[in-house]
Amino acid sequence: MNHQDVDAAVAEMLRILSPHTAADWTVPAGPLEWTCWQTAAHIGHDLLAYAGQLAAQPDDAYLPFDLNVRPTASPAEALRAATACGGLLSSALAAADSTLRAWHWGPCDPEGFAAMGVGETLLHTHDITQGLTVDWLPPAPLSAAVLNRLFPDAPPGDPTQVLLWCTGRGDLDGLPRQTSWRWEAARSD
Repeated sequence: MNHQDVDAAVAEMLRILSPHTAADWTVPAGPLEWTCWQTAAHIGHDLLAYAGQLAAQPDDAYLPFDLNVRPTASPAEALRAATACGGLLSSALAAADSTLRAWHWGPCDPEGFAAMGVGETLLHTHDITQGLTVDWLPPAPLSAAVLNRLFPDAPPGDPTQVLLWCTGRGDLDGLPRQTSWRWEAARSD
């Protein structure tokens, strides 16, 4: 995965959420305790954090900074902030050498940061659409790419449904619902 995948995920987020910025974003985002607005701000936070890791290349922790989206920001402004952070991650990925490693619970390559950025964007966009009662599912090609990079032990099946199951957001026939999970972004190779 690379910067183009992040760009595609952010474009999809905007495509599906921008028409709904006049809705009530104070409702919970799907199964989360956060509101839809807080979840949009969280997308930006994570995308910025990943960009920072790639730029600074720390090997033992996350950088000591956070994104602060003003509480008075409208849903459209929160989406704009998340989009800007997606652009920063995309730029950092485009400039990163494939041998670069930065910390995410171990050494993580640029592809891992791209996959996490896409995963965060798609999954939290899905959470927001559930809160806003918008019928949408993450695109299958991007879901498959996230599964391939971050969930090497994922079961077979429709990639979107499997991604939702792997992250505790959906059910798969014959398998218990996930109640805890983590993706495997760090790799020693």
